[in-house]
Amino acid sequence: MRLAFSTLACPDWSLDRVIRAARRYGYEGIELRMLDGDLISPALSAADRRSVRRDLERAGVALCGVDTSFGIADPEADLEEAEAFVDLAADLGGPMIRLFGSAPESEPAETVGRRAAERLRTLADRGGRVGVTIAVETHDSFARGEALAAALHDAPGEVGVIWDTLNSIVAGERPERTFAAVAERLVHVHVKDGGSPPDPERNVLFGRGSVPFDSILAMLRTHGYDGWVSVEWEKHWQPTIADADVALPSYAEGLRALLADPKRGRGVSGSSPLPPGG
Repeated sequence: MRLAFSTLACPDWSLDRVIRAARRYGYEGIELRMLDGDLISPALSAADRRSVRRDLERAGVALCGVDTSFGIADPEADLEEAEAFVDLAADLGGPMIRLFGSAPESEPAETVGRRAAERLRTLADRGGRVGVTIAVETHDSFARGEALAAALHDAPGEVGVIWDTLNSIVAGERPERTFAAVAERLVHVHVKDGGSPPDPERNVLFGRGSVPFDSILAMLRTHGYDGWVSVEWEKHWQPTIADADVALPSYAEGLRALLADPKRGRGVSGSSPLPPGG
């Protein structure tokens, strides 16, 4: 498994500073959500796409994905936006784009599944032509792995899942249940600590919340997962949490310790109980 971080952690950093931080803290890759102070967008010019790709390749820092907020089950979402992100990722040298669910609460699961499958077939075909994997995150209406797996039942086999470990816990699903539901499609993992009252979605430094990183990494290892474990520190959405130059070293150190010796981190991930249910 390799470590990366999302640029959501450092919304006001230049790409150059992101690259220098990745190398300083021992991350092998980055996940683009923010770029030079703005949310990444398909409006990025051709020249800027070439520049970003060149800078990353020269630095030896991998681009593990491009993050979008496109809702694959949102009836109002325009599929052309997601198609444009596929092309953007390909131009940047990114192997994956991230999608959300965003299903209307009032719709039957069958309707949601049909819409998601139809759109995902179109995107998977486009992604297959340019080498970009389409992946849906455990988020919002699909935060529980079992809900996401059901929604993807008729989606093409090449569509992947991003397991956001905190999102599923906050939704009341225990990690072993989430993992069992998404393991066969798993292509990427998001980590951040949190899950504690009174604000379970608030990100906290490694080991200070209730996310059991030790058992999560053990499950991934047993399954033979060898992809990215990406720190998604949500500084852009939660401006009062610690700065990236505090959080990123905290997560790099804690995760590396567990990856080097799974037994070393037993109990390090906080003592707060997980939410009931799941």
